[in-house]
Amino acid sequence: MRSSKRMSAHVALSAAALCCAALASAAVRADGPALPNNDGADGVLRVCADPDNMPLSNDKGEGYENKIASAMAHDLGYKVEFTYFPQRIGFVRHTLREKISDNGRYKCDLVVGVPKGYDLTSTTHPYLRSTYAMVLPNKPEFANVKTPDDLLALPPDVLHKLRFGIFTQTPAVDWLLAHGLIDQAHSYQIQSGDTHVYPGEIVEHDLAAGDIDVAFLWGPIAGYFAKRAGDSVRIVPFPPQKDIRFDYQISMGVRYGEKPWHDKIDQWIGSHQDKIDAILTSYDVPLLRPVESAGSQASGGSQ
Repeated sequence: MRSSKRMSAHVALSAAALCCAALASAAVRADGPALPNNDGADGVLRVCADPDNMPLSNDKGEGYENKIASAMAHDLGYKVEFTYFPQRIGFVRHTLREKISDNGRYKCDLVVGVPKGYDLTSTTHPYLRSTYAMVLPNKPEFANVKTPDDLLALPPDVLHKLRFGIFTQTPAVDWLLAHGLIDQAHSYQIQSGDTHVYPGEIVEHDLAAGDIDVAFLWGPIAGYFAKRAGDSVRIVPFPPQKDIRFDYQISMGVRYGEKPWHDKIDQWIGSHQDKIDAILTSYDVPLLRPVESAGSQASGGSQ
């Protein structure tokens, strides 16, 4: 599916998840199910993460993926360690699938954020369902824009002068094409050669400078950078639609063939969704319901 492939690429940049009984540190006893390799067997939760990709993660531990991993480690009675590598092409190969030469242990055993059904990892039940959103400056001409359709209803002389900041290979491209607005788009590459470039820059720099009038971003990024911008901007999330896919579910990723470890992570997610939601909400992530869980048959817009 074209939009699923686009989302996988976008989560690699951004990044974009999603049970049963509560787990405690006692669940790690030697008489429990054997875990492959070194996944949690020594009481360390080793997490693969991007060092500079807020609000998801950074090497200061400030992202929501950092916080979720730390909460999981605490509940399991583990220590947490991060292996950082830019979430670009080769991320999984150089983290989750790469071994340390002197001891044969994998560098890390868990990726906190991957699209549900991501083909490079085995994915858990989703823990996050969000959607793309528009970021608008708080200007009088946008006062009545509460939904994407409201933007389309602006007077033609206003609408057709707007400059839209979009990332290639995202649903915003299809939406602008469908409404005859693609010629007004300023296109940004999903992946640049500079690992310090982050998608929220189009809000912090280009939208703030007036170089674009509306920014289209994956919801967690839109919410975080809109919050940082204070009262100068606000977000308008896209509701789920039939023709263009805007909403996606985010899971955690582990190596294939490690079912006991996969199930252990699944159980933690299902037992601590409220804790995960609280972390995500603190970053102003726009959350959609339902999110599919191990204890629910709801599809929640699965990929």
